[in-house]
Amino acid sequence: MTTQFNAQHSGLNGKRKNKTMTKIWQQRYLFLLLIPGMASLILFSYVPVYGVQLAFKSYKVSLGIWGSPWNNFAHFERIFGDPDFWSVTKNTLIISFMKILTGFPVPIVLSLLLNEVRSKLFKRVSQTILYLPNFISWIVIASLIYSLFSTQVGVYGKVMTMIFGTKATPILGNPVFFRAELYLSSIWKGAGAGMIVYLAAISGVDPQLYESAQLDGAGRFRMMWSITLPSLSFAIVLNLIMSFGNVMNGAFDQIFNLYSATVFSVGDTIDTYVYRMGIVGGRYDISTAVNLFKSIVSAMLLFGSDRVAKLLGQEGFF
Repeated sequence: MTTQFNAQHSGLNGKRKNKTMTKIWQQRYLFLLLIPGMASLILFSYVPVYGVQLAFKSYKVSLGIWGSPWNNFAHFERIFGDPDFWSVTKNTLIISFMKILTGFPVPIVLSLLLNEVRSKLFKRVSQTILYLPNFISWIVIASLIYSLFSTQVGVYGKVMTMIFGTKATPILGNPVFFRAELYLSSIWKGAGAGMIVYLAAISGVDPQLYESAQLDGAGRFRMMWSITLPSLSFAIVLNLIMSFGNVMNGAFDQIFNLYSATVFSVGDTIDTYVYRMGIVGGRYDISTAVNLFKSIVSAMLLFGSDRVAKLLGQEGFF
């Protein structure tokens, strides 16, 4: 009996393997499409993990990463004792959380409003206009902002001087306005892309729910509040978890192209600090230690926000 059972079990396993290999062969072209993405993931996400050991070494170019001597936690003791490090950490947290507070609801509101538009032509044109800034680089956006708000050559400066006859208050390079500049430009650039995600989620709502609500006498606002918005809860929670996971990433491209020495007190973040220490200063070991600290905090925020979402009865990532 045992021998017969083993033979049958082996036969079933063989059939399953054959079916699996057959399916893989049938979908071979789809698997080929995965190769560039997997290669990119391995090259840029896993291979650099080898260099993490620099955070615990005194890096010597002549010795290389592997041959440089260990110094245990000396770099962490240095950065944790550096007042500038805690200043850039505070700026990073303030900027990131304020971006979530000011920018996260905007795509949701846009998707709800655009979903109520009945004209297909107007809806398509609006989607295109709102989504277009997502494809503009921060270098171009920084040039646009300079052209608009410069007190010397910008539209803002000329309007204040020629029309109102007053001297324009400097906006660019002003610590008072710099963070607002970051928030508004981030919303303008990213709101359209986020809106597309929520519109896709809305398209999956069963139309019969709206028909039933209309029969019960519900108006458009009531249907939006009771049907459309709850249907977005899953996408909202996932995007919110991802946003908390990216809190320590201070949007380097945006800040680097917009900030100057006059706004360091409010605009200097961990990413710009790492740039100065690593690329400019050549202290790759210290910059690696800072990045490792940032990655650990980001992971804690990601898993923590996921856990909170599950405690509140929502689905999470993990």
